[in-house]
Amino acid sequence: MFHKDGLEPIVRELHRLGVHLYSTGGTQEFIEGLGVKVTPVEDLTTYPSILGGRVKTLHPKVFGGILGRRDLDSDVAQLEEYHIPPIDLVIVDLYPFEATVAKGGSEEAIIEKIDIGGISLIRAAAKNHRDVVIIAAQAQYAELLRMLKEQDGATTLDQRRSLAATAFGVSSHYDGAIHNWFTQGEGDLRLSAGPTTVLRYGENPHQQGAFHGNLRGMFTQLNGKELSYNNLLDLDAAVELIDDLATIKGVPFAILKHNNACGAAVRPTVKEAWDAALEADPVSAFGGVLITTARIDKATAEAIDTIFFEIIAAPGYEAGALDVLKKKKNRMILERKPADRSKVKVRTALNGVLTEDCGHCGCQRRLHAPGDDKGTERAGGQ
Repeated sequence: MFHKDGLEPIVRELHRLGVHLYSTGGTQEFIEGLGVKVTPVEDLTTYPSILGGRVKTLHPKVFGGILGRRDLDSDVAQLEEYHIPPIDLVIVDLYPFEATVAKGGSEEAIIEKIDIGGISLIRAAAKNHRDVVIIAAQAQYAELLRMLKEQDGATTLDQRRSLAATAFGVSSHYDGAIHNWFTQGEGDLRLSAGPTTVLRYGENPHQQGAFHGNLRGMFTQLNGKELSYNNLLDLDAAVELIDDLATIKGVPFAILKHNNACGAAVRPTVKEAWDAALEADPVSAFGGVLITTARIDKATAEAIDTIFFEIIAAPGYEAGALDVLKKKKNRMILERKPADRSKVKVRTALNGVLTEDCGHCGCQRRLHAPGDDKGTERAGGQ
């Protein structure tokens, strides 16, 4: 397992339950460091880790123990014949392929983060979920620990089936990321956006809605009600606009409503940018979404607080500014984090999907003439 955070209480609970543990490499050392007995996989397979760790668990004594069907006499007989112990729980945390790509790793480093043994363990355990529990990611550690404690080490078939579905989702997402890296967007579309957040409703109250992706990786919500489907559409348009404006010297500020800009400006300070953006169309700004690339100071917060708005997004808020903005309990206050946006835009069309590049790869629109640093305003109505 690549990440060990959250693993200790699981190891200790399994030890309390009398579970025999097998592990490899760094995870084995981690478990031994807790004073818990663990059998190296090499002792089970009688084969060492080879090729710089590329081959550790790919062995019949490991996969036989996972894939053996407990209710099939022939499988049970073969497990006994070849001295293969049944394995009831598999915990995997895959090599961080996407994180290595995101950090600009070398091709060699990226290739070495393509997990082979881990992904094989996940698929094997998920396939045999009638008998085996599969934990395919660190995010599931807390769920496993809860089940172990509350159910005294037992699990239900429904629970194992649910965990298997999640595991195949992890596997699919991982393989999709690898495919996309190899093809660089020129092959068949492989889309896996990440965790799903069910929303109150879709664009209209009678529609169901969900967001697929790591929204917490882009924003921390500091105040207000849960973001809605339409809020997220407005935020997407706001982020796209403000990132365009950020190519201009100065501090950008934008106000949007229903995906359209009511006003936008770039000025030397955040307060001046706010004032100019609001001046473009103060009527349409009512109930809008506010966004900037600068920290909000108290003076700007007090100016903003004079109008009704739904959402504000900024990289930070200075002392006193949050107290002003939080006076309205439903006002959604977001702190934007440094996070890459998708390089491909996707939407459904007819019986398929349409894609296009995002237009943010060195080809952003210039909103002012070269040499003009006075700033730019956009005005628009609903």
